[in-house]
Amino acid sequence: MLGALLAVGGPLSSCNSVDSAVKEISYPLRHEDIIRQQARDKNLDPALIAAVIYAESGFISGRTSVAGAEGLMQITPETARDIARRSGGTAFTLEDLATPQINISYGSYLLRELLDRYDGDVAAALAAYNAGPGNADKWGGSQLKADEIPFPETRAYVEKVLTAQAEYRARYNKELGPAP
Repeated sequence: MLGALLAVGGPLSSCNSVDSAVKEISYPLRHEDIIRQQARDKNLDPALIAAVIYAESGFISGRTSVAGAEGLMQITPETARDIARRSGGTAFTLEDLATPQINISYGSYLLRELLDRYDGDVAAALAAYNAGPGNADKWGGSQLKADEIPFPETRAYVEKVLTAQAEYRARYNKELGPAP
C-alpha cells in the first residue's frame, strides 16, 4: 500500500524515501515555524510542543474534544480567555483557537506555566495539562512519578507525550531546532 501511494503520485509522493514517508505517517509534523518560534519565546523544547500537539490532536487543526477543548493543542475556551488576559494579549475570541499560531501560543504558554509550577518536571506538567493542576498537585506535584498516576488516561497520556517527545527529537531535530 505504501509503495503504491509513493509510486502513483499519491499523498506521499513528495517524500524522498519510504523511510521519510513512514516517519511522516507515524509522527507527522506541521507548523514547524510556529513551534520553533514559541519554543524560543517560552524557553521550551520544540520537540515537547510537537509531542503535545501529536497527542492532543494528531496535528489536525479542527479537532474538538468532548470537554470542548479546541485546536492543535486542545485548549478550552475558558483556559484561552484566562491566558489571553494574563499574558496581555488581545481580547480572546472563540475563532482564535482554530488559528494554529494562537492555539500553539496559548498551549505553549500553558506548558511553560506548568513547567515553572512543577520545578521543570515534565511528567508533572503533562499530568496537569491533561487532568488539571489540582489533580497533579494531589498526586505529588513535582514529586509525581508517571507510573503512579491513578488516572489510567492521564498516565497513558504522559507516557505517550514523553515517548513522542523523544521520537520528535530523534526524527526531526533539524526541522525543530535545538532544545533549550
